[in-house]
Amino acid sequence: MTGASAGIGEATARKLAAEGFHVVLAARRLDRLQGIADDVQGTAVELDVTDADSVAAFLERVPEVDVLVNNAGGARGMAPVAEYDEDDYRWMWETNVLGTLRVTKGLLPKLIASGDGHVVTVTSIAAFEVYDNGSGYTSAKHAQAALHRSLRGELLGQPVRFTEILPGMVETDFSLLRFGGDAERAAGVYKGMTPLTADDVADVISFAVTRPSHVNLDQIVLRPRDQASATRVSRT
Repeated sequence: MTGASAGIGEATARKLAAEGFHVVLAARRLDRLQGIADDVQGTAVELDVTDADSVAAFLERVPEVDVLVNNAGGARGMAPVAEYDEDDYRWMWETNVLGTLRVTKGLLPKLIASGDGHVVTVTSIAAFEVYDNGSGYTSAKHAQAALHRSLRGELLGQPVRFTEILPGMVETDFSLLRFGGDAERAAGVYKGMTPLTADDVADVISFAVTRPSHVNLDQIVLRPRDQASATRVSRT
């Protein structure tokens, strides 16, 4: 489980542990990870998916794997294309796209060797929608989804399943990080509506990975009832 120190990653780690999995929790914040790992009797491993050396060290710590959940990712900033900061763009592509590539590529041989592997990648409705001032994030998520969906065909016939999870609005620290710690602006994203929770997404991931081996849930889109698209939200 990458990005396991908070939000969807933490909730999914706890859910899968409750289902009987031994969970390897990976993220940059090792102190935070260790507390969660102790709670679920899992293993905490420091991992920065943007750093090839960190990924290589992580791969050495995982001798075998049945399920990989690619959850590390995030957004930085919102601006028109003409004004977007290149460093923010670069970080989103490094984290969401190349990070997913590094970890998935590294673990594929072990997933195949397990005889019943499963790769779950958490993308977003931003993987098939775009919206004004969001080109950095939506382009990265489109690319991450293309990577994941390509694997579905490339490994057809191998004992590995591929599931893409595409959430809409989920109230985690996502918006807080996107807006550089501006809590008021982050809270405004969910004002007047009821978003999904991290536990809601974790339930769906758990459902997908506990289906019989011959059942592949290719894509699962989930949004709160109050959201119809990236730009259409009902608020009171």
